[in-house]
Amino acid sequence: MEVNDYIKKHFAKEDEVLLDVIDSLKENNMPTISVPSDAGKLLYLLVKIANAKKVLEVGALGGYSGIWMGRAIPEDGSLTSLELDEKHVDVAKLNMKKAGLDDKVEYLVGDAMESFTELVSSGETFDFFFIDADKENYVAYVESALLCAEPGALIVADNVLWGGKVTDETNDDEQTEAIRAFNRFVSEDPRLEATILPVGDGVMVSRVIK
Repeated sequence: MEVNDYIKKHFAKEDEVLLDVIDSLKENNMPTISVPSDAGKLLYLLVKIANAKKVLEVGALGGYSGIWMGRAIPEDGSLTSLELDEKHVDVAKLNMKKAGLDDKVEYLVGDAMESFTELVSSGETFDFFFIDADKENYVAYVESALLCAEPGALIVADNVLWGGKVTDETNDDEQTEAIRAFNRFVSEDPRLEATILPVGDGVMVSRVIK
């Protein structure tokens, strides 16, 4: 048994609701790129440890990560999810309803940067962010998150090891370079303190210094 399988078996078991999300992606011809269960459990614990009440997610897909985080949010908490594709939102809504979390989540459909602009303009603030969308905009998403982040907020990003490609100096494809640039940006930004956890495809965990 591989280490990741061992962790998933003992610490990140998926219930029927989470397994249904994976099935719903296949049924709706959507990409099966949700976070793995060990990364989902990490998100759950980080939200709990941070005592986060207002969570913002960039990239809903079918609601898999949203369910993990939604289960960690207290009764008076909320999840705001930014998603470009309306079809994805429709699927995510159904899955969140199955999980009994539909009253906690609000979906903003459209370009995430435009949604961020509206949130910042309205004075909305959040104490936890999860970024799992187009890699080329990761830096822009963090910059936007910083504009509406509470002091000490956590900003978490997925896929920051990119299947190990970030360490391959011969790989210069656009998405790999975008992830490398993002990792450099976070590691050098004085507004953040951060590290990468080798969970799933690599999870960046950063804390806002304000």
